[in-house]
Amino acid sequence: MPRGIPNARRDDTGFRYTTFHVPLVANPKHMSTTYLKSESQTIWARNAKNKASEENLPTDSRRGSQVIVVHPGSRSVLIGKASDVSPTSVPNVVARKCKPPVPEFVRIEGASRPRKRSSDTGEETLEQDPFDEKISAITISLRDRMKFYKLRVTHNATTIASTFNEQFKPEIIAEYNDPFRVEWTEKVSDEDVYFGEKALRLADPQKAGYALRYPIYAANFNLRDYPSLQVVLSDLELILRTTLQEKFEVDSKDYKDYSVILVIPDNYDRTYVREFVNLLLITMGFKQICAQQESLAATYGAGISNACVVNIGATTTSVACVDEGMVLADTRMSLNIGGDDITEFLYVLLKRINFPYRDLDINRAYDWKVMEDLKNRLCTLSEADVALNLYDFVVRRPDRPTEKYGLRAYDEIILAPMCLFEPRVIEFDKKRLGLRYFSKNVTEEIIDHQTDRVTNAMVISTQHLMPATLPPHSSPKQNQAAGNTSLPGTNTPAEQLDPQAAMVVDEPETLPVVPADGTDGTDVLDGQDESKLPTPSNPIQTAEAGANNAGPNQGPPSPVGEFSIDITFEASKLPLDVAIFNSARAAGGDDKIRKYLQAVLVVGGVAHTSGMRHALESRLQAIATPLVPNMEKVQIIPPPKEVDPVVLAWKGAAVLGKMDGVSDLWVTQSDWDILGMRALKERCFYL
Repeated sequence: MPRGIPNARRDDTGFRYTTFHVPLVANPKHMSTTYLKSESQTIWARNAKNKASEENLPTDSRRGSQVIVVHPGSRSVLIGKASDVSPTSVPNVVARKCKPPVPEFVRIEGASRPRKRSSDTGEETLEQDPFDEKISAITISLRDRMKFYKLRVTHNATTIASTFNEQFKPEIIAEYNDPFRVEWTEKVSDEDVYFGEKALRLADPQKAGYALRYPIYAANFNLRDYPSLQVVLSDLELILRTTLQEKFEVDSKDYKDYSVILVIPDNYDRTYVREFVNLLLITMGFKQICAQQESLAATYGAGISNACVVNIGATTTSVACVDEGMVLADTRMSLNIGGDDITEFLYVLLKRINFPYRDLDINRAYDWKVMEDLKNRLCTLSEADVALNLYDFVVRRPDRPTEKYGLRAYDEIILAPMCLFEPRVIEFDKKRLGLRYFSKNVTEEIIDHQTDRVTNAMVISTQHLMPATLPPHSSPKQNQAAGNTSLPGTNTPAEQLDPQAAMVVDEPETLPVVPADGTDGTDVLDGQDESKLPTPSNPIQTAEAGANNAGPNQGPPSPVGEFSIDITFEASKLPLDVAIFNSARAAGGDDKIRKYLQAVLVVGGVAHTSGMRHALESRLQAIATPLVPNMEKVQIIPPPKEVDPVVLAWKGAAVLGKMDGVSDLWVTQSDWDILGMRALKERCFYL
């Protein structure tokens, strides 16, 4: 018998139990191997070594000239090279010619509308319009703030403004006197598709046979207006390819020499990330890709390492805390309100005072642009700017002469952006009608779905909505939240008290416990006006009910299916100031709250609103002072000089693209082909 093979065990019959030869005992010297135990032996290191040997020096030697940064949004896409000072903003809209019947573009009504009153019967006049109640509640809050600041209130301003607007006749501007006249897209054209500004300049897309659609809505693919995901990706590819060709002279054959940094939402959808990366890497054929979250990119752009980033977009607002280059997953919140809701609410308010442009229809692109211009010029959050002023605006319509209108408005200019802090006027149920989502089973062996949908901040915000079950092991500490009750600055009626009640509900031991000092939350430091605002009739009982209903919340949040309510949807109704505070609470104890509330970074188009900084600081101060011991002044960090808050996240991603450390974050086509989403998990630490 050969040496090393043990004798077969024999029995009485002399037959062996098996023909398998038992191997020798492993040599101990071979068991101490270093195979795949060092960084240099991983697939990433081997690929990097191969790339270093194959790379050729680019013709443009500027750092970042071979890196393209893409930041897609609901209304526009920011595209540019990392070496550029600012990106190119392209409206994220596509008009495709389609067979009749052509679908009409209709905006979802996100803001409340006044009830249509019938002139035939007086039945509707007997009941109070819910819209009037909501407007009255916001107006009372505004009047209290103005009274605290000793600002004069004009009581008959609405009547004066309505009378002026009703009698105003527009002034006709000759074409040769209009330096900003619009070149409208031809009505009859052989083009199958338009995108960007050309699509928005179609006089009547439906009559011309074009379907006008936005590929992205609310930080996800827009499957409400699109029949399938492939059509969405096709439109996005069209926008990217044409923009790169026309603006940057980058042809399809050159994509293999360019790397891409993709800016994704904080509260991302796995399928959204996978399909977008697959589009850029495989379909378009870029060399390599790096995906970064918006909040992290914004901190890069602002040059800070710790901040609570508030990104107010067109359709959604995201809040997340960044700690030393990492987005804390449990602090992420997504609010279903954005700049478009402010525009629409301003339209509703101006219609109440006889808006002089009678034919305005926000479903038309050129009329929506009129309202956007009014929002950018008129809206403010500073109470000192509220006055009965005269404004003008210009209306440009196809086949019509340019018209100049005059407008008188009073508090409408501040009530519109106040919907961020008073979201009772937003119809959240209507906004999610028709939304479709794709399969959620995008795992690719990534088992740990760490707060994919539900975060700790969302759970804290909705604990008061949980079933009223008191567990036997609850501690007395969890019933001490009776003292701190109302949320100054939010003034929500009884039926809408849910977001505010979330502020006083107890949470895990790692979060700050509300002090049981018997205060009602109205004593505000630094003389803030929120102490004068109305509070719930019996706030102490409200807090006790919330604390009893909450129960303990130990450990990470459970999957969505284990909750009796839709936590993500309910948390999206919060006022902005409450959402920021709850996000900071989810980060940890009192020290963390103080840390992040003293470094709040506001980005997005709404950040341009006059008075935003003081309005947010004062409301956050009113919430944090009674609830957080030794709370100093809340601070809103301004963006760097000469940097637009709209492009701050793109700017931060461009900074990352010029750093040497980004070489460790690239995912190549071969990596994506072998590992898929696991490649992003290895290179980006948020999956």
